Amino acid sequence: MPQAFVSPDRIRSQFTEAMSQMYRAEVPQYGTLIELVADVNAGCLENNPDLRERLARAGELDRIDVERHGAIRLGTADELFTIRRLFAVMGMQAVGYYDLSVAGVPVHSTSFRPVDEAALNINPFRVFTSLLRLELIEDEGLRAEAEAILAARRIYTPRAVALIERHEQNGGLTEAEATEFVAEALETFRWHGEATVSGETYKRLHDAHRLIADVVSFKGPHINHLTPRTLDIDAVQARMPERGITPKAVIEGPPRRHCDILLRQTSFKALEETIIFSGDEDAVQGTHTARFGEIEQRGVALTAKGRTLYDRLLTSVRGEVQVGAGGAKAGAYDQELAERFKALPDSWDELRRQGLAFFRYSPTPAGIAAAGGTSLPGDPETLIAKGYLAFAPIVYEDFLPVSAAGIFQSNLGTDQQQNYATHSNRDAFEAALGAAVQDEQALYAERQDASLNAAMEVLGLADLQLKTVA
Repeated sequence: MPQAFVSPDRIRSQFTEAMSQMYRAEVPQYGTLIELVADVNAGCLENNPDLRERLARAGELDRIDVERHGAIRLGTADELFTIRRLFAVMGMQAVGYYDLSVAGVPVHSTSFRPVDEAALNINPFRVFTSLLRLELIEDEGLRAEAEAILAARRIYTPRAVALIERHEQNGGLTEAEATEFVAEALETFRWHGEATVSGETYKRLHDAHRLIADVVSFKGPHINHLTPRTLDIDAVQARMPERGITPKAVIEGPPRRHCDILLRQTSFKALEETIIFSGDEDAVQGTHTARFGEIEQRGVALTAKGRTLYDRLLTSVRGEVQVGAGGAKAGAYDQELAERFKALPDSWDELRRQGLAFFRYSPTPAGIAAAGGTSLPGDPETLIAKGYLAFAPIVYEDFLPVSAAGIFQSNLGTDQQQNYATHSNRDAFEAALGAAVQDEQALYAERQDASLNAAMEVLGLADLQLKTVA
């Protein structure tokens, strides 16, 4: 009898829980943050029954408490190639390409996550995965040294690689193999307080860029944050000091709105952790700053048209108002952000009508009762107006490069900002990955169109096979 395989969704959930427990032990403030987010979310759901009903109707209510995203930074093409295979065991695929070098961070990135709606609602665990761009290190000698250091390390255990190969060969893992895989894969993300370089080498890497030192100087990529999802990031930001946590000055992303869009993020400053340098006769100690706490609030995914408007509005604010650590600057930025974003509609219906955001369509009870009737209108707008067709926002599952860079910079030190005279290099990234990254816009459009056509089929209008414009 063939052995039954564990579903990728279940392996992903087991891995998420194991990583959360590990990170809680390594960074105690993470546990405090999780408790605060849970309190805020419970209050939101209790005080906003409409929100609770919308989340429940979309099948998203149960995912809120388990939702996490992590972030890692890799050093070589081989490491990126293997991480793709590792995440595939958990049903996660590379979605989107992000060039952070334009914001002074010498990496380019993708997000590994589930892509279909059912898997997302079970556990939407995602990992923002960055690859160091060694070509951006100007000092040729230091670049060669960094390449040699990275080439010598092995960030995956032999057993983890063997289990990845087993999954690829057999099409899945058994219960015992899945349990072992989670434990072995977790080792790649574990923090190590022993650097693989000397104090002198670390300083030269650090002087080139703090993130370069973080990637090159250690045995593995260590998860540098694990982010819970809140339903009210402003409340979390305001209450963090009550729990002994100091938040960054401003929340990254769009302003507070009635209809949340895309992604808003905040964080607390990275920990200053003791490390021991390699090759020093007397085991010299130093400190390293990389791991921090982050919180996010997710809104509706915007179409290409909506994203263009969003990017233009955000750029106009960031170009005129400097974001600093001082309260006055933060307040001025928030105020100007809210003012500029009045140009982007703050109603679900207007966002939908103007083709600015993606929505999931479903037949209403009245529509189902009237299904197949000769008088049932054939166009979605009339069906919505008559109460036969409903729509709800599709949550944004991805990331914002400006926000990611802002979080990185605020935790690497506000005194360091570099401009790299370079162009994005998606082709090189995908060559290292061993696959093309998926287009997030296409994924949202597919989900929107599939929901509309499924609703039309229930209403007896399947022959129309409509496609929304995004």
